Amino acid sequence: MPIHAELLRHATERPDKPAVVIDGNSLSYSELHSRAGAIYRFIQALPRSNGRPFDLPGVEKLVAVSLGNHIGFAEYFVAATALANACAVIDPMMPEARIERIVERLAPDMLVVDDAASPSAEIGRRLGIPVIVAGAEPFDLTAMGDDMPVDAEGIFLIGFTSGTTAEPKAYYRSREQWRRSLDRGRLVFELQDAPSTLCPGALAHGLALYALVEALDAGATFHSVGKWDAGAVAQILSSGIERLIAVPTHIAGIARAWAGAPMASLRDVLTAGAKLNLNEVESMRRLFPQARIREYYGASEIGFMTVSTLAGGATDFPIDRVGQAYPGVEISIRDPDENDVGADVPGTIFVKSDLIANGYLWGDDGRAFRVTPAGATVGDLGEIDENGMLRVIGRAGGMMISGGNNVYPAEVESALKTCPGVEDAVVFGLPDAYYGQRIVAVVSGEAMDAKMLAEHCAGRLARFKIPRQFHHIGAWPMTSSGKIARGQVEASVISGDGLVLRLSA
Repeated sequence: MPIHAELLRHATERPDKPAVVIDGNSLSYSELHSRAGAIYRFIQALPRSNGRPFDLPGVEKLVAVSLGNHIGFAEYFVAATALANACAVIDPMMPEARIERIVERLAPDMLVVDDAASPSAEIGRRLGIPVIVAGAEPFDLTAMGDDMPVDAEGIFLIGFTSGTTAEPKAYYRSREQWRRSLDRGRLVFELQDAPSTLCPGALAHGLALYALVEALDAGATFHSVGKWDAGAVAQILSSGIERLIAVPTHIAGIARAWAGAPMASLRDVLTAGAKLNLNEVESMRRLFPQARIREYYGASEIGFMTVSTLAGGATDFPIDRVGQAYPGVEISIRDPDENDVGADVPGTIFVKSDLIANGYLWGDDGRAFRVTPAGATVGDLGEIDENGMLRVIGRAGGMMISGGNNVYPAEVESALKTCPGVEDAVVFGLPDAYYGQRIVAVVSGEAMDAKMLAEHCAGRLARFKIPRQFHHIGAWPMTSSGKIARGQVEASVISGDGLVLRLSA
């Protein structure tokens, strides 16, 4: 990991300070460092796998971690990323067949799980991979020995991101990329005094994983929960947490679950994963009256692209923008021939940055992340104004064509989310004999009048962008990363399985 030197310093200077707290279980900086050291020595003694079908330059041992939000995640991740090893972080909530394909292709030297009877454990044993159960180690976690190597260059992380097929794409990152990002982030997000941080998302996903590493780098205490529970998270926040990092749907759940007084201790809220809307910002202002509300736009393969302050800062950004370029990042909007189109013209978002991932181990379909002389892109569409403020329109592959017109779901969703009584919205197209695609919207919240929703959209969108069909949902199905399971919502509308209610005009 790119922070081993910092971890050693924190363990030396503040050994008893809690480093990680999950569901009331705590690891101090001293415990984290010493236990990770014992795990590292065990990894080094393992025989190296001979079945790996790809080369990872400079990597001696590859450890796969399929732990979920387990208190042991931090110590195994620290150990598995010490020079010259790398860690592949696998979400245990993925379908079993998908986990099996990943583990088989990785052929790791060791697989770490939280339960000997879990699907991941059974897959590892079936494939002949050494399986270690966190909390039931066959070695002494308290054994003393030489320190882990401090930071150096090289690959340290393999992550997985959804692609255009059901098969996750495997990307890999180097220590120096994250080191640069962490150094800048400490200044951008003002982490010099190590604020206590809560991130309730899955550690197998980029938002929470980076939040953990960022907190440990700063010497802060990182808080999370083993399983998402809005009431439990709200209770932890109310105990004096200073910083919250979450996707908007998690924050909306916290707001619904909390009936107590506003949480005045919270000084910063940082969101990502979906664009905040005005209703969400106003809700956070009431719940966290002293907090600065910020959001960032980024991608697993590219890292931070923009950051904005929506409330409580020196600069309040327009609500429809995701901010200005992150330090060290250049953003341009380009046409299909990769010519720069300038300000206020839609096109594909390209980035030049030293935070970009090395590439893919597999899954590079050429339809999302790519690097060209113009920069790197994940295929998102947007436009940038003369002040350098970026508006994200949506992913090119998500465009609908209705009545011969191009419509981007994100634009329609943004309009709906400004409607009083709407908490969240999902928009998609369904086949239509006349329009080609019929624009369909599903909303949550108190708003249940289709006519009112359509009239609200009419004041903000061109006529052809207004949904022709509205549905209401009481509770969104969620992915393990805390995002709305959009495919499941669409399938429910098509099947009429009762998850959504059709709103009559």
